[in-house]
Amino acid sequence: MKKRFDQIIVGGGVIGCSIAYQLAKRGYQVLVLERNQIGCEASSAAAGMLGAQGEFLENSSLFQFAQESRALFKDLSIELLEETGIDIQYIHKGIMKFAFQQQQHHKLTAIAAFQQEVGNPAYMLSIEEAREMEASLTEHVSAVLYLPNDGQVCAPNLTKAFSLAASHHGAVFHEREKVIELIMGEGMIHGVRTTEAAYYAGQVIIATGAFGDELLPDYATLPVKGECLSLEVEPDLFQTTLWMDGCYLVPKQGGKVIVGASSIPGETDKHVSVASVHRLLSRAQEIVPKLAEAKINGFWAGIRPATADEKPYMGEVPGVLGLYVAKGHYRNGILLSPRTGIYMADLIENKPVHAYYYESFKVNRHGSNKLAKAGEPK
Repeated sequence: MKKRFDQIIVGGGVIGCSIAYQLAKRGYQVLVLERNQIGCEASSAAAGMLGAQGEFLENSSLFQFAQESRALFKDLSIELLEETGIDIQYIHKGIMKFAFQQQQHHKLTAIAAFQQEVGNPAYMLSIEEAREMEASLTEHVSAVLYLPNDGQVCAPNLTKAFSLAASHHGAVFHEREKVIELIMGEGMIHGVRTTEAAYYAGQVIIATGAFGDELLPDYATLPVKGECLSLEVEPDLFQTTLWMDGCYLVPKQGGKVIVGASSIPGETDKHVSVASVHRLLSRAQEIVPKLAEAKINGFWAGIRPATADEKPYMGEVPGVLGLYVAKGHYRNGILLSPRTGIYMADLIENKPVHAYYYESFKVNRHGSNKLAKAGEPK
């Protein structure tokens, strides 16, 4: 069994697999170690929304990074299909965000004004205009914000495609092999020790999501549980992703709709409560009344990794040469994954990266690591 690699990535979610793909494409010998199965946590639980505009009222590093990442998906979907035969189901039908109260109306108007100010398409629609696009919508809304550049993908397919494409470029994946220790000495990383063996590399990337914080407790994340369910509906009931406070509806191929998501900070169990299902279904029917006739296909929970400022940790660990972190993507792991893979590969190769991102995402930016309460997951 091979024990020495150029890079070792700890964590086989969408972030770890995207980084592995970028590094393997560049000719490096990469090992990915996953304690369970590839993409088994938040990466497969996510609805796959590519919402790079709908929550931003001002410019920020995360806003810019999200837009850059969203712009990669069209070409990426073609690239991954050619390399792996996996369709990530990239759909570019936009997102509608709804207001039912005056306060929500004001917020949507402010989002639209900011997005237009920076040159992004963002339109406030009347309910009549919205229903011309999606006839199944309720008439009882105050306002609708339409963001045509946002979209969605199939989250499980994206992670599978990244991992398979990385494998085609020579990356090695070990599933069900937990990393229990980082091998360090003289101010640098040397490798990792797992439940099975020790592996060695001059560069190690911790991409463990909401789990694995014991490896680097100084850069822990706050787990935020999110519950979702899948509905079976009549074909083409609606095609646009629909979003209101506390609920989103993401239409998938084959007459499926993902409804999400609850938000429970600090919980890591995967149980789905009756109360959460009831709340989500009630809100879903507020947007599309005909969903009362839908069939429930299934339900699940995922655990998102949050940070105090809701921005990911992406950078080298101070004082340990060759040790990197790429985690804490919270609600945006799917959206940010393509750009994160490129950004981390550039850092690891010591290529220039934007100073704005470097300072904003570096792992020691907080000074302390007290985590704030997180908001709603996607």
